[in-house]
Amino acid sequence: MDTENIDSNGFRENVGIVLFNSENKLLLASRIGKKGWQFPQGGIHISESPEKAMYRELYEEIGLEESDVVIIDKTKEWLKYRLPDQYIRKDSKIYCIGQKQIWFLLRLNCDEAKISLQKSDNPEFEYYQWVPYWKPVSKVIFFKRQVYNAVLAEFGRSIFKDKIPDRPKWWPGHWKKDCERDPQKTNN
Repeated sequence: MDTENIDSNGFRENVGIVLFNSENKLLLASRIGKKGWQFPQGGIHISESPEKAMYRELYEEIGLEESDVVIIDKTKEWLKYRLPDQYIRKDSKIYCIGQKQIWFLLRLNCDEAKISLQKSDNPEFEYYQWVPYWKPVSKVIFFKRQVYNAVLAEFGRSIFKDKIPDRPKWWPGHWKKDCERDPQKTNN
């Protein structure tokens, strides 16, 4: 049976999905029973490449298949975030302090009506919405914000070519460094 990849530093390997539509808006989903919003994401099983994991998560979380999207870009490096102490599972046999993620930028290539949040036996999301480019950074849980900032900074030119939308006025000035980066490059 497939299990999760957790590196020797305690970071779980994960994929993240930024899906955009013909209006260059991004899909953001609301987690079931919680107040949080996020992009689709999920763990990479030991037998999976990041791309294979991305397609599995895409189907499980929002009901889309490979033919429903076009891969536009992928992050050049693993992007990491640490979990705050209160979110680390202390009773788990597997020690995990955070996630390291490869992100994919996908363009929707089908009718939006094909999106379904009920394809999995354990759905993760109950609602979704299409939002302006930088909005997800303000909606995601606080410890993922710098990774979302880094992902959107990296993918901006792939969507907008000429001019990436300006960051909102509320943008934190101390985010000069996009996020903690792992020197390990992905070859998948």
